[in-house]
Amino acid sequence: MDKPKTRLATSWLYLLLAILAEVAGTAFMTEAARSGTYAGYIVMAVALALSYFFLSLSIRQIAVGIAYATWEGLGLAALTVIGVVVFRETLSLQEIIGLTLALVGIACVAIGEEK
Repeated sequence: MDKPKTRLATSWLYLLLAILAEVAGTAFMTEAARSGTYAGYIVMAVALALSYFFLSLSIRQIAVGIAYATWEGLGLAALTVIGVVVFRETLSLQEIIGLTLALVGIACVAIGEEK
C-alpha cells in the first residue's frame, strides 16, 4: 500500500476507535444515570475524551464533515442497538425508518469520500 492510502486507512481506523469510544462512554453514562454510581461517570468521561482524541486524529485525512457525520451516525445506530438489547428500550416504526435512512446516507457520503 502506498503512503496516502495507508494514511487514509489509518484515519478510518482512528474514526472507528472514536466511534467505539463514544458508544462506550454514552452507554456508561446511561448505566450510571440509572444506577447512580459515580464510577460509570468516570468511565464515561475518559471514553468520551478518547473519542474526541481519535476523532481529531481521523480528520487529518478525512474531511471533518464526513468524519463527524460518520461518527455521529454510526454511534447513534450502535447506541440504539445497545438501548434495545441492554436497556430494553423500544423503537417505533418511524424510528427504525429514520435510522435506516441515516445509515444509507452515511454510506453514500463515505463512498463519495473515497472517490
